[in-house]
Amino acid sequence: MNNMEFNKLFAALLVAGIIASLSGFIAGQLVHPEEQSEFAYVIAEAEAAEGGAAKVAMPEPILALIGAADIERGKQIAKACAACHNFEPGGTNGTGPALAGVVGRDKGSHAGFSYSAGMKDASGSWSYNDLNHFLWKPKAFVKGTSMNFVGVKKPEDRAALIAYLRSISGNPALPSEADIAAETAELAPVVQEAAPAQH
Repeated sequence: MNNMEFNKLFAALLVAGIIASLSGFIAGQLVHPEEQSEFAYVIAEAEAAEGGAAKVAMPEPILALIGAADIERGKQIAKACAACHNFEPGGTNGTGPALAGVVGRDKGSHAGFSYSAGMKDASGSWSYNDLNHFLWKPKAFVKGTSMNFVGVKKPEDRAALIAYLRSISGNPALPSEADIAAETAELAPVVQEAAPAQH
């Protein structure tokens, strides 16, 4: 390679480097990316209580809200579930079991539906309290459930959805005062007392 060709090659590389550098500078001036102030997906973590074991995240108590909850709002929320579940009385199963009559029904018992092993092993019936836990985070409440749903996070939305499920389950009795008190004792946040002042 003679000097002329070498100079041409060097000049071409220099110009390419200058163009790349200028492009980066101009792009940096035109586009101002925003730094996220918080994560897009909130990951629930267990918080360690002072001097004790980690505290597991739990849903908020909602039994006291069900009686006055907006059933129509619950019906609207249920539309997001209609891709997998049928809500009509006597309706057929879909990807998930039909949900008319679910309140008070034994878990994993709807005729004709092939339940996951986790749901088959779940004991008891669908009480309001169990529905609150399940709708908040299905996979945390029933280990091994095949229901891929992140859950209904707002307590008022869960109360409305459960009120709607109640309305298509023959309107069983609302939660009693004892049920509400037991749920509050189980799920109410722990209030830590302030440490006494040091003198």
